[in-house]
Amino acid sequence: MAISGVLFDFSGTLMRIEPSPVWLGTVLRRAGISLPAAERDRLAAALDQAGALPGGSLPREVPPPLAGLWRDRDRDAARHRELFTALARQVPLPDPALYDALYDRHMEADAWHPYPDAARVLRELRERGVGVAVVSNIGWDLRPVLAAHGLSDYVDAYALSYEHGMVKPEPGLFAAACEALGVAPGQALMVGDSVPADGGAAALGCAVHFVEPLPVEQRATALLPVLERAG
Repeated sequence: MAISGVLFDFSGTLMRIEPSPVWLGTVLRRAGISLPAAERDRLAAALDQAGALPGGSLPREVPPPLAGLWRDRDRDAARHRELFTALARQVPLPDPALYDALYDRHMEADAWHPYPDAARVLRELRERGVGVAVVSNIGWDLRPVLAAHGLSDYVDAYALSYEHGMVKPEPGLFAAACEALGVAPGQALMVGDSVPADGGAAALGCAVHFVEPLPVEQRATALLPVLERAG
């Protein structure tokens, strides 16, 4: 059956979060806190190991008291913030206000960078009349980020976990996206970077295409094969 709708994951698929030293450095600068570069990089590496940057590295180990929050982090906005600020608090920082500031920073549009081929692929799908949905495990509204980067005009629907109370690989989130596009799952292609999460679309009957969540400068063409399969 021909592909008439494409479902895209957000983080690691269409866009990538800024590196943790930039993330931390931006927040420190805004707070008027100056640290030697080596100390900033040490703290950024520790935050990485803690998994404190949403869209960044996974935690080396989730502390047992946070296991429940980790499991359900993408089901609502409050749990998402609580979990990631708690992970960050494992790393001592110069000012307690920095933990919330770090969380707020990761939701800003300029903290995210589109993959080089994202705009081309989304635009060509629109020109072919192929519906596009963004399906993301996330705890906040990514629409303004896509809009700021000129990508939202090519997106027809969104299925965000915190808005539905469902997370990938649960089939309901993929089904919601297909329904919003008006396509049967067998006519849809799910594009993502996580086999466990995005691969769940296969159980619903969707085709799947995986990409690696590399830094944007290391992944220029991984989305282009989508154009060969859709429309």
